[in-house]
Amino acid sequence: MREDEEDLEVKLRRIMENVPVRVSNTSGFSAGSGSGDFHQYRQMRRREQDRLARMDADYQKRQQIAEFELRREERLRAAEERTTKKRLKRQKKKQRNKEKRAKTGNGGEEPNRAESSDDDEGSDDDDKSKQ
Repeated sequence: MREDEEDLEVKLRRIMENVPVRVSNTSGFSAGSGSGDFHQYRQMRRREQDRLARMDADYQKRQQIAEFELRREERLRAAEERTTKKRLKRQKKKQRNKEKRAKTGNGGEEPNRAESSDDDEGSDDDDKSKQ
């Protein structure tokens, strides 16, 4: 991981050192204003306007993405809260039904009571055979 960071830093440094510089005015200092200067100015201005428009579009796109992510996170959080609330409600209902069945199904007795009586009967058989 550390090597990757160092490689990226070296690449970034190399890129920053070798950035091409656009020279917009190539005429010498002794040259006067020629017939093409207005066209050069207009082209330079158009390039700058395009660059600013791209920057604005990029900024707007980033803003929209950030707003979308914020709304998305909010929707996901709300959905998770609803899911949790409904899950708890289902679990409570299931528990109530289970308790209700336990009370009414066995006449108020515990379900293990029937199993223990079967064991007692089996031990009685053993006692009879021993005598």
